[in-house]
Amino acid sequence: MANDVSLQSDDELRAHLHAETSKLPWVDLEKHFARGVIFKVALGTDILDVAIVMSRDDKDTLKKWIDEGKVSGAEVDDAKKWHESSASLWTVVIAPWVLVQEIDH
Repeated sequence: MANDVSLQSDDELRAHLHAETSKLPWVDLEKHFARGVIFKVALGTDILDVAIVMSRDDKDTLKKWIDEGKVSGAEVDDAKKWHESSASLWTVVIAPWVLVQEIDH
């Protein structure tokens, strides 16, 4: 697989990112929150779609999703809730960013 995501098709990139997606406990993500690099993906929004858009540096689509509330920076209230509930979150890294999504039970 090419290192340059611009040379990968969306399907190839999706497959790669899917393999990189994991469920992690919030305690393992807190250090990333402290660095300010956690983006929260709303339920109902495909975390892999967001990861592809970020990988491709598609600022227009990302801005649209932020404006629609589909993607946002994780807030202190989110971190407190996840800490208190010992939450596990779907996670995918798009360096330097970490995307997280609550698990729909």
